[in-house]
Order: sequence, then C-alpha cells, then structure tokens
Amino acid sequence: MTTTYAGAAPTHRGGRLRQLGIDTQYVLLGFPLALITLVVGLTGFSLGVGLAVLWVGLPLLVGTLMFARGFAVTERARIGPVLGQRVPHPPYKKVRGQGAFRRTLAPLTDTQSWLDLLHGILRLVPSVLGFCFVLVWWAGALAGLFYPLYDWALPHPPDNYGLHELLGFQDTMGVRILFNLSFGIFFAGTLYWVARGAALMEAYFAKALLNGAYDLRMQVAAAEQARDLAQQQKAAAVSAEAVALRKLERDIHDGPQQRLVRLAMDLGRAEQQFADDPERARAIVAEALSQTRETLDELRALSRGIAPPILVDRGLQAALTALAGRCTVPVDLDTPPLERLDPAVESTAYFVVAEALTNVAKHSHANEVQVSVQRIATGLIVTVSDDGVGGASLAKGHGLAGLDDRVRAAGGVLAVDSPADGGTRLTAALPLPL
Repeated sequence: MTTTYAGAAPTHRGGRLRQLGIDTQYVLLGFPLALITLVVGLTGFSLGVGLAVLWVGLPLLVGTLMFARGFAVTERARIGPVLGQRVPHPPYKKVRGQGAFRRTLAPLTDTQSWLDLLHGILRLVPSVLGFCFVLVWWAGALAGLFYPLYDWALPHPPDNYGLHELLGFQDTMGVRILFNLSFGIFFAGTLYWVARGAALMEAYFAKALLNGAYDLRMQVAAAEQARDLAQQQKAAAVSAEAVALRKLERDIHDGPQQRLVRLAMDLGRAEQQFADDPERARAIVAEALSQTRETLDELRALSRGIAPPILVDRGLQAALTALAGRCTVPVDLDTPPLERLDPAVESTAYFVVAEALTNVAKHSHANEVQVSVQRIATGLIVTVSDDGVGGASLAKGHGLAGLDDRVRAAGGVLAVDSPADGGTRLTAALPLPL
C-alpha cells in the first residue's frame, strides 16, 4: 500500500491514473463553479454595498456571504483528494441570545465569511489557467493518439506551396500518422504532471483563503499549548527538586545526623574514661564503631536515592531487581531485557518504582506487589500495583504528589487508580526523546 502525502505524486501506475482522474475532474469542474461564484459574488456584493444605505443591502450581503460559505464548504471537500489530506472546516462566528436581527447579520462580522467571498471572486484566475492547460493537454493527447482512427475522415488539401518538397518528405498517410502520434505521445506523457500542477495550483490557492486564517490560529494555539506545557514541566521539575531536597534534608537530619551527634558524644565519654575505666571506654568505642557502620549503611541508602550506582552501571532492569530484593513486601517483577535508555528516563522510572514500593511498605498493608515495565514505540510504561488498602491520591499533601511532579518534569503522565475498598494501581507513561 502506497501512502500519498499532500502534493506528492503516487509512485505506482494505478495510483497515478486515479490521481489523474481526480485532478482532471477537479480542474474541469472548478471552471464553471468559478464562473458561478464570480457572477453571484460580485453581483451580490455590489448590490449589497450600493443598497446598504437603505438597509435593503444588508440582507443581500448576508445572503451573498452565506452563498459563498456554501461553495467554500464544497471546495474544502473537493481539495481534500487533490492534496491527499482531509481539510477541516473552520468555525464560523455565531451570535446567540442577542436578538434575531443581530444573529441574522452575524456573518457580516465574521472574517472567515469574507475570506470565502474573496475566494469565490478571485478563484476564476487560477481556474482559467488550470482549465486551459488541462483541456489543451487532454485534447492534444486524445487527438494525437487516436489520429489513425479518424485520419480517413479528414480532408487533405494538396500542397500548393511546395512545403513537403522543401522539408524533404512526401505527404503520405504514414507520415501524417507518425507526425500526429508523436504529438499525442508528448501530450499523453506530460498530461499527468500538467494536470497535477494545475490542480495543486488551484487547491493551494483555495486552501490559503479558505483555511489559511484557521490554520494560523491553530498553529498559534499549538505554540501556546507547547509553551504552557514547557512552563508546567519546568514548574514540576522545580517542585520535584524542592521536594527531593526537603526529603533528603529530613532523612539526613533524622538519621545520620542524629547518629553522628551521638557518636561524637560517645567518643568524648570514652576519651574521659580511658584513664579511670579502660574497659568501659573500650565498650563505648565498640558501640561507636557499630553506630559508624549503621551510619554508613544509612548514607549508602540515601546515596542510592540520589543516584543509584547500579542504575548507572548496569541499567534499569538490574536496578529494579535490586530494588525489589530490598522491599519488605514480596515483589513480582516483570522487566524484560531493555537496551540502555536515556539516563533521565531510566532515573525517572527507577524513582517511580522506588517511591511506589516505599509507599506500599509503609501504608498499604499489602501482601504482594506487581511491578511491570514495558517498552512501547513512543516511550516506557511503568506499572506498580498492590493488593493493599487503597486510598492513594495524587493530590497535594499526599505522598505521591512529589512523584507526580517528577514524572511531569520528564514530560510524562502519572495515573493512580486506588479505590477505597482496596488495591492501588500506579501507572507512569514516560516519553523517550527522539
């Protein structure tokens, strides 16, 4: 199956013949339509403007605009097959609840209605050019290729001026047929491209007037939406970083910092007791060594939360396997072998699973957790589900709000299904950079 894009030529013979038929009927039918819209449009506009002083011209102008709108709708449907794409219909201005008179005159204040009328008046220019070229090329191709079938019916006057002798050939039927066939082959060989060019000229002219303003508004709206999305991602990234820093600060304050303060106090007591009670001092030092090892373990755990070395060295699958092994709730891990992804995507996926497993262990009272990672064409789907008590939420103030910010900062989407009667399913969709 061959895909045809806007303005592109089909690559197979059947597609070209079909496109030739579409372009030919578009151009040939466009000429009478252009004559109708020109006459009606100019007449209605002239009379409407001339009689506007008497108020009679306003309804006439409205009728002319509605007439042009109807032909514009038809034209948008006609240019779709020529361009190989669906051409949308722009919205027209509507006035509601302001009286029947104002609703009737609403087309007079609609920019797109005036553009439709302008197209109806000006479309004759490309229509005439396209019609002449297509008609001449079809006539030349048919007349030249079928010349042998009707040559016998044509009069062949004698050469009174000696032209044949001057050119060096005799006026025979074979020469005439060969001469006309060569012209027919030329016109037939270039017919597709001439018809295609004429149809595209008319179609792009119509699309510029009938959809140009609408397309520009859509592009502006898309640019504004992309800007808003970028701002939301930036705000989410800042929020996620702030939450992560506050959590890290709280974890350090509640864990290693307290142990280091106690370690310093124990070492100070041991120093004072070395002279009077060496055994007690050695016991205090031994306990301080144990606290040192526990502090190092906590610092390693915190460092894994910042930048887990196994994720950097061995990839997402190995990091999630290690993460599942440390979870206090049994984890059913489904992670097929993955090639190395973008570091930001791997980090975000890792923290989604890490935060979800932490919440499961602390709050869900679940008996089992299922973790699934799937690679799709456009990104990565991470799913964490449990059979716990449910009630999780992405709202501010809940534990998953910071995780939602982190996912949105990566350009992804986080969804949570956690009914109050039990069970939580967390799904993160992370896009991959192109």
